[in-house]
Amino acid sequence: MSTSTTKVDVLLKPVGDAPGMRKSKWKVPRTDTILSLVNFIRRYVNLDSHDNLLLYVSQSFAPSLDTEIGTLYDCFHADGKLILNYCKSQAWG
Repeated sequence: MSTSTTKVDVLLKPVGDAPGMRKSKWKVPRTDTILSLVNFIRRYVNLDSHDNLLLYVSQSFAPSLDTEIGTLYDCFHADGKLILNYCKSQAWG
């Protein structure tokens, strides 16, 4: 499952007081969900369990946690990557 067709490029951008990541571009399996990506970001930036973490697509809406990354990529990718913003408090929508 590590072929390029089963993974998509995702660009993760912090917003507000969300901690940044040393690496912002990731290859993510199309079948991964928003929940799995949120959990990955939480671990990577060492967020406490009581800290909120929200993901936004196109700086406008927060997808449901069970949405697959591949579905979002198919609908909202630009220049070959899906851009997701993450923050600790509501920023848009």
